[in-house]
Amino acid sequence: MEGKALPPGSPVKRGERYKVRIETLGKDGDGIARIKGFVVFVPNTEVGEEVQIEIKNVKERFAFGEVVG
Repeated sequence: MEGKALPPGSPVKRGERYKVRIETLGKDGDGIARIKGFVVFVPNTEVGEEVQIEIKNVKERFAFGEVVG
């Protein structure tokens, strides 16, 4: 089951949903939100936007989410 373990220190898990506020944009234009201080990149969002996201991929220092519903 390689690649399925939750990285140490990550407060989020793949498949979880959160309501987040986009704080800034990353270098590639993705929105950046934080969940308990943990960075989550959310494509197709703008600064100040509040969106419901689902976590799609979790890395050691950040995660990727997608807007849902």
